[in-house]
Amino acid sequence: MKEPKRILFVSQQIYPYLDEETPIRMRNRQLPEYFQAKGFETRTFMPKFGEINERRNQLHEVIRLSGINIIIGDSDHPLLIKVASVQSARIQIYFIDNDDFFHRRKGLVDNHGVEFKDNDERCIFFARGVLETVKKLRWTPDIIYCSGWMSALVPLYVKKAYADTPFFENTKLILSLDNEEYKQPFGSKFADKLMLEGMLQGDVRSISGLPVGYEDLMRLAIDHSDAIVLDSPEVNNRLCNYLHNTGKLVLPYSEEDNKAELMAFCNSLCEKE
Repeated sequence: MKEPKRILFVSQQIYPYLDEETPIRMRNRQLPEYFQAKGFETRTFMPKFGEINERRNQLHEVIRLSGINIIIGDSDHPLLIKVASVQSARIQIYFIDNDDFFHRRKGLVDNHGVEFKDNDERCIFFARGVLETVKKLRWTPDIIYCSGWMSALVPLYVKKAYADTPFFENTKLILSLDNEEYKQPFGSKFADKLMLEGMLQGDVRSISGLPVGYEDLMRLAIDHSDAIVLDSPEVNNRLCNYLHNTGKLVLPYSEEDNKAELMAFCNSLCEKE
């Protein structure tokens, strides 16, 4: 019997863990359920932002997956993994947590609407935390579906930092583009902070030594993805033009429910050499 395909959803935001019922949050909630109902194996990860009520959502720490220290710059940051179940869909959501980066703070901005200065390191920690946890689970995905700019480093790490390891050797990367951008560019040391063993300075040449705005980060993600899904009618025009010139496979935005079309898109990507 043929084994089911595996798809890893890496999502910046998922309803109902973040209360406001936006289209992106709802889609990130519905896609794992849909794919699992159609025979895929799924895993889903998101950041454990401070506003997520652990008691109400019945989160609990997974001790066997926690305990890794992720080094960013000169600092060690303990990784905590928590999990919650969506009983109606029989799926689990894994949460990437850390006291300083996520647990003690809400979302991406402070109470005055100002973006946190360490959102760059939070982005690095989230991407690395997801990949290290998936490795620890010994669960190799056929597809990784990345939604939201906090997941944008996943394609780079899979294609460069893990390029010489068999774990992600055949994994395909899909990047979902929406209209939710950060405003304050990451600092000029961002490229140095994100480096890992196995990567070369040339891998991040496009952002090296420069402030890294949203478009810069997403162009880097596009470059290392195998396919792109447009998840908003208002995706940045300059990114769309850049995407067009790359020749990447693209699933256009649809106002209709296109989950079946996305599944066919994923299946064709798996079959593509």
